[in-house]
Amino acid sequence: MNEVRIAIFVFFCLTAASLGALFSYQRLPEHQRLDDTQKVLHLIANIFVVMTSLVLGLMITSAKSRFDGVNQDVHSYATELILLDRMLFLYGPEASETRQKLLVYAERAANGHWTAEGGLSDKTSERMIEDVGTGLRTLEPNRDPQLSIWNDMREQYRKVLELRWSLVEQAEGSLPRPLMLMVVAWLVLIFAIFGFRAPRNAVVVTGFVAAAALIGGAIYLIVDMDVPFEGPIQVSPAPLQRALTEMRR
Repeated sequence: MNEVRIAIFVFFCLTAASLGALFSYQRLPEHQRLDDTQKVLHLIANIFVVMTSLVLGLMITSAKSRFDGVNQDVHSYATELILLDRMLFLYGPEASETRQKLLVYAERAANGHWTAEGGLSDKTSERMIEDVGTGLRTLEPNRDPQLSIWNDMREQYRKVLELRWSLVEQAEGSLPRPLMLMVVAWLVLIFAIFGFRAPRNAVVVTGFVAAAALIGGAIYLIVDMDVPFEGPIQVSPAPLQRALTEMRR
């Protein structure tokens, strides 16, 4: 998973920056270890602490908004599947085969099969939903009520397709990689400055390692939230499972 690699990368970068500055301090020339140097460096660190906090806040807001939007789309998708199933039921026995195809697709969707590796459409699911459309086109309404329902089903099927492809397109992350690299660079600078002239003892070393791990974990959760169908924070399939239960009734 890219999120895990990003978190590990951040952890090692921050740990290396802080401990590198901590243990290389004594090797610097005397004029580079003055108190004035430390004061200037801490002023620089304060600037980037504020900027990093703001950007991380924006990243959290963006990821949360995206997650909530996808979650809402999943609820809407479940509703549209139920409505299409009800229309097929109202159409009559002629639509029973198409209704069964829709049920098979709903079972796969309820199990979380949205995308293939790399964020592409799952071909099996795509073929299943296309079979439903083929079944709709083969129906031949022969009286007024069926014709009206058939037209409604075609429109409903179009809505289902639109929502499905919308969900597929939203499966990939949207956080810009350059922005992520810039934030990591700022954090590396901050940790390196904090490690400058810090006491060389086990407590300080443990604190730097723990802080690096926690920040890496926080970035992991932000990136994971931005990828709504993977990882520990993902959109619940419960709406689709409830829809499947309704369709089986």
